[in-house]
Amino acid sequence: MKIILVGCGKIGVALIGALVNEGHDLVVIDNRREVLDELTNQYDVMCMEGNGADCEALLEAGVDKCDLFIAVTGSDELNMLMCFLAKRQGAGHTIARIRNPQYNDKSLSFLRQQLDLDLPVNPELLTAQELYHVLKLPAASKVETFSRRSFEMVELRLKDDSPLLGQRLMDLRSRFKAKFLICVVQRENEVIIPRGDFVLHAGDRIGLTADRAELWKLLRATGLAKRQARNVTLLGGSRIAFYLAKMLLNSGTDVTLIDTDRSICHKFSDLLPGIRVYCGDGTQRELLQEAGLLEQNAFVTLTGMDEENIIVAYYARTQKVSQVIAKVNRDEMAIMAEQMGLESVISPKTVVVNVVLRYVRALQSSMGSSIENLYQLMEGRAEALEFIVQGETGYTGIPLKSLRLKKNILIGGILRDRKAIIPAGDDMILPGDHVVVIAGHRRLNALEEILF
Repeated sequence: MKIILVGCGKIGVALIGALVNEGHDLVVIDNRREVLDELTNQYDVMCMEGNGADCEALLEAGVDKCDLFIAVTGSDELNMLMCFLAKRQGAGHTIARIRNPQYNDKSLSFLRQQLDLDLPVNPELLTAQELYHVLKLPAASKVETFSRRSFEMVELRLKDDSPLLGQRLMDLRSRFKAKFLICVVQRENEVIIPRGDFVLHAGDRIGLTADRAELWKLLRATGLAKRQARNVTLLGGSRIAFYLAKMLLNSGTDVTLIDTDRSICHKFSDLLPGIRVYCGDGTQRELLQEAGLLEQNAFVTLTGMDEENIIVAYYARTQKVSQVIAKVNRDEMAIMAEQMGLESVISPKTVVVNVVLRYVRALQSSMGSSIENLYQLMEGRAEALEFIVQGETGYTGIPLKSLRLKKNILIGGILRDRKAIIPAGDDMILPGDHVVVIAGHRRLNALEEILF
């Protein structure tokens, strides 16, 4: 596909890397020459210095022939204007980053219609939603949802005393009396799509699929179940913190915010009745203790500095806080955080990349199936995709054991009439099904691509 992207901040650069890896023809526009020079050294992309709201610049970039136009500058208004102009000049589809909570309320549907905008993306809201899901399932380090939350994939790190160790995967379901499937394993630097005779080791990072009821049954049977957090402390009054605090308060959770900026503290107090606010330096142990850190079930670090988020999260972990989550933007810092023992690390740019790649793959998908969800797993070395089967095809109505699946492909679940099915060999894919596929070291655009 021919894609034009405007804005080379953290989100923009992450999208450029992902889209280049997908093999797309990419033109990048930014008004900072030094940023473009660095991108040219890293990626095989065409770079243009200029203003993405300049109609002549857009035409020079080939907007009249582009399949997708993406605007991810730091200005919501500029992003919306650029997408409007791009659509008027012939762009096939448009994506705009829109972060302001005022635009993401009742006015968003009106803006989409009037601007002919195909996909608004709010990194902070999407990240807050992912954090909320993890907080509601505290045993997991990561939670991905399919088919409107009727089916989930969770990531867990196996400790030395895990009852899952030393067991063949084919024996686990009967032993723990729960319907689930372990469909991807990261062992040190290797990502594996396992077979039934695979045996789990301590330190393995696993991804398993199940519906929510069966997942809780497994967690209780293995002793991994934890109570959902009833008291959560957020460090840093960011947009993510605002969205997350609002979700938690609406669900009946007690929320405490710590931030150094007095105006931000007043804003949270005014807009979110019921929240407790402490104005001060969250890196100070005395303030954390005053805010009741030791009595909290969960602690989430959401400042704008990766280093601060990691250090304070690590301190909270040493204080035996049950659930600790750190927001980390830089990939290298995320790896360091996990090596320090922080099992739950969230990256806003990864969340956005998942959404945009899902949209791009959906544009490319064939008539037989379409992509509903896409998540990158295990640092991007595997993917979980949800496909909707739109009609009769060459693979429908055939037992799964008779399908010739490509290497490193696993069907992780089938959702039929809102019922989750953990597939066995005699199960079949039928028209209308939602099919969850786990793919290791490969990219899929359509369900047909899982077969030889």
